Amino acid sequence: MTTLPKAKKYRVRAPKASAETEQPEPAAKPTKKSDPVEAIKQIEAEGLTPKQLRLARRNAQRHGLEPASDYDAVRMLRNHDLDPFEAPRSLRVVRDAKYQEGKDLPAEGAARSAPGPQLLTTDAQAESIRAIQRDIVRRRRRNFALLVMRLCFFILLPTMLAGYYFYTVATPMYATKTEFVIQQSESSGARGGGGLFSGTGMATQLDSLNVQGYLQSREAMLRLNEDLDFKSHYQQEHIDPIRRLPADASDEKAYKFYKRNVRISYDTTEGIVKMEIIAADAETSKAFALALIGYAEERIDRLTERMREDQMRGAREHFAEAEAQLRAAQQEFLTLQKQKSVFDADAETGRVMGQVSSFETELTEKRLTLQQLLSNPDPSAARVNGLRSDIARLEGIIAELRSSLIEEIDGAESLASVLAELTISEMNMETRQAMVTAALEEMENARVEANRQTRFLSMSVNPILPDEAAYPRAFENTFLTLLIFSGVYLMISITAAVLREQLAG
Repeated sequence: MTTLPKAKKYRVRAPKASAETEQPEPAAKPTKKSDPVEAIKQIEAEGLTPKQLRLARRNAQRHGLEPASDYDAVRMLRNHDLDPFEAPRSLRVVRDAKYQEGKDLPAEGAARSAPGPQLLTTDAQAESIRAIQRDIVRRRRRNFALLVMRLCFFILLPTMLAGYYFYTVATPMYATKTEFVIQQSESSGARGGGGLFSGTGMATQLDSLNVQGYLQSREAMLRLNEDLDFKSHYQQEHIDPIRRLPADASDEKAYKFYKRNVRISYDTTEGIVKMEIIAADAETSKAFALALIGYAEERIDRLTERMREDQMRGAREHFAEAEAQLRAAQQEFLTLQKQKSVFDADAETGRVMGQVSSFETELTEKRLTLQQLLSNPDPSAARVNGLRSDIARLEGIIAELRSSLIEEIDGAESLASVLAELTISEMNMETRQAMVTAALEEMENARVEANRQTRFLSMSVNPILPDEAAYPRAFENTFLTLLIFSGVYLMISITAAVLREQLAG
C-alpha cells in the first residue's frame, strides 16, 4: 500500500502540459441554440452573487472552456459534471490520470465517473515534491529580487543622492548662537508708593514675545538688508544652488530665506529668548547677530517709552497746576498786605495790644496815686486835678486803641477785619503750598516708577565668532532622509496590499 504524501498547500500554478501531449479541446456535441438560452435564463433566475459568477468563470478557464458569459460558464461546468463554485486548490498532489496525460474533457452531456484515489510511486512523489520546492524557491528568489529592486529605487537611491549632496555639494554654513532675557529695573523708592506701581512677570513675558515677533518680521529683514546687505550675502556664487538666494529674488523670497536662517525661539518656562543666525561665513553670522540684538534693544525702549511718558506727563501737569495756584495765592496775600498797609496782622495786633497794656498799667498807677492823695486829710487840689486829667486822658487813649481793633475809624477798616482777611489769604497760601508739596512727591514717585518700568536687554549668552561650520549635519540629515523614504515606502506598500486584498475579495 502506498501512502499519499502530506504536503502543505501553496499558491502554485497548475503545471502546463507539454507541447507533445497538449491536444486541442474536442468540440462539444452540437446542441440546439434554444436549449442553452433556456438554461442560461434558469441560471439567471437563481440569483447568483457576483463573486460566484467570477469563481465560475475562473473554473471554466482553468478547465479549458471558453464561455460566452459568466452564466454560460456555470452552464458549461454543470454540463461537464463539475462544481462551478468549487474553490481552486493550491496544491494537487494526486491528479486525474487523463488530465495529467493532457486528454480532453468529456463532451457535454457525457457521463463521467467519479475519480478515485490515484496511487503514486515513491519516485513520483519525490519528484513532485522537488518540483514544488523548486517552484517555491524560484518564486521566493523572484519576490526577493523585486523587493530589493524596489528598496534600492525608492529608498537607497534617494538616500545616496541626499548623502552625496550633504557630504559633497552642500556649502558649509556657520551658526552664531546667543541668548538674552528682557528684565525690568527694580527700585526701592517705588515701594514707598504703596505698591500701586508694582510690576509683574507678565509684562516682561509680553515684551519678550513682542521682541521675538519683531525680530522674525519682514521689517527686521528689510532693516538688516539695508544695514548689512542681507540679500547679497546669500546670493554669492560659492553657495550651493539649494541654499543660494536667486539674484532677482523678491522681498518675499528673501523673507523665506530670512526665516530659515534666522531662528528665534522663546522659552516660556525660563523667559529666555534664544537666537541662532546661520550665514556662509563666521564673521557675517556674528555681525548679523549683533545687529539683531541692537534692533531688539531699540524695540524694548520704544515699547516702554510711551508708558513712561504717560506717567510723567500726568505728574508734571498736576505739579504745574498746583504751583500756579500757589503763586496766585502768594500774589493775593502780597496784594492784600500792600492794600492794608499791614505786613503781619498778628504783629500789628500784638503791637496795639502792647500799647493798650502799657497804657492800662500807667492808668492803674495813676489811680493808685490819686487814691493815696485822696486818703490825706488835706490833699493838694492841683495834684488831684492833674491826676484825674491824666486818668481821663489814659482811659480815652485805651478806649481808642481798643476800638481801632474792632471798629472802623475815619473810613479805615478795623484791624480785626484786616487780620481776618490776611489770615484767610495766608491759610489759602499754606494750603496751596501743601498741594505743591504733594504734587512734587507724586511727580517724584512717577519718575521712580517710570525708571522702574524701564526694560533692558540682559545677555546671558554673548555671540561668539564660530570657528567651525555647524551645517549641514551630513550624517543626521542623511539618516533622516532614510527614515522618511522608508516610512513613505512602508505606507505605500501597506496601502497597495490592502487594495489588492479588497479587489481579490
